[in-house]
Amino acid sequence: CKHTILQLTPSPFAELAGFEQPTPKARKVATTSTGHIPPISGPNLMKEAQTKSQSFPAPLVLPHDALNYDPDGEGPAQTFKSWLQEKHRNMITEKRKTLYVGGPPKIDEKVNFMREWVNPKGTRTADDEQLTPPSVDETIAYIRDFYHGMPVKRLSIDLWWTAWEQSKKCAVPSADGLPQYVALSYGDAATRVRARPSPDSIFPAQLNLDDILDAAIAMLPDDAYAIVLLVDHDIYESPDDDFCAGRAYGGSRVSLVQSARYNPLLDEKIGIECEHAWPMSHCRCVVDELCAPEEVKCKPATAIEKALSKTGAMRAAVDAVVKLEMHVDDTKAELEALWASRVLRTVSHELGHTLCLAHCHYYACIMQSTSSLLEDTRQPPSLCPVCLSKIAH
Repeated sequence: CKHTILQLTPSPFAELAGFEQPTPKARKVATTSTGHIPPISGPNLMKEAQTKSQSFPAPLVLPHDALNYDPDGEGPAQTFKSWLQEKHRNMITEKRKTLYVGGPPKIDEKVNFMREWVNPKGTRTADDEQLTPPSVDETIAYIRDFYHGMPVKRLSIDLWWTAWEQSKKCAVPSADGLPQYVALSYGDAATRVRARPSPDSIFPAQLNLDDILDAAIAMLPDDAYAIVLLVDHDIYESPDDDFCAGRAYGGSRVSLVQSARYNPLLDEKIGIECEHAWPMSHCRCVVDELCAPEEVKCKPATAIEKALSKTGAMRAAVDAVVKLEMHVDDTKAELEALWASRVLRTVSHELGHTLCLAHCHYYACIMQSTSSLLEDTRQPPSLCPVCLSKIAH
């Protein structure tokens, strides 16, 4: 695929799903602290919006995307002004301004079986090796740049997976051979964490994220603005979940991200096609192809769409990746770099929630909601103009 025409507006399916991108004026107003902009003529506003779309395209809204199921995006879109006025927003202060990164927990010999839980079943590299997930140091370096100006530190407490010895239920396996509970140990304390088999059997077991986040609240340092915990294991939230990639309790200033599900060795099994991951996800050819099963009539590109596809940041990004792909092989190092990029994107997203950023649907944005790993790979790693205005403040 040459990615010649770019989809800078919502997909043809978006209208069928009931999604409407906020108007150019609403998008511009949303970046202001006052909720007002100087008068601007309709044609000039439209031209400005078209130019901006070359850097910040619209959400695609493809079949089975989050905005397909909830086209209103969980309620009114959060503007810069409404973010400023949010009563539950935690303020950054001199005494509480540091972002902490903790984990992944080490595995105690009492629960040595948990080492097998991090490896997806039936996956190895070409050299019959397992990949190494992104490290805390990588995460700290990335977050320090992404949330520029905020101190970022490693959590000084040692985290361990160990046995939950306050109950016999840890020692006595359930019918599937798994303990019902394990413990997350931090300092002199420990929190009980529920365990269960993975519903889709991709991993041997999963851990409950609510329990882990309870532990995160308990270990939050006094000078922390927020904390993100990394875990190598698969996690879930509710009994009906297949899995959950990450979660934040924004008001409590804690977040959690797993690396297990982002392992590139799972791509073929899940159906992830790297050729059309971000930014190539906005290639018109693949968008039309994904809309076709819904019997959507995809129209030929207009002269304006063709012209907008030739220049701008999105075109530069697509061309750069295409050029890079000619020199990339599926080596262990390359796969680990891909793995890190996916995890770090979600870390940035979940920490955004601790900064009181709501899910965004003004543009394609790192703060968009997502309903699957397939949608995850189609979304950008960066903030849109509306969310950027909040973080810059």
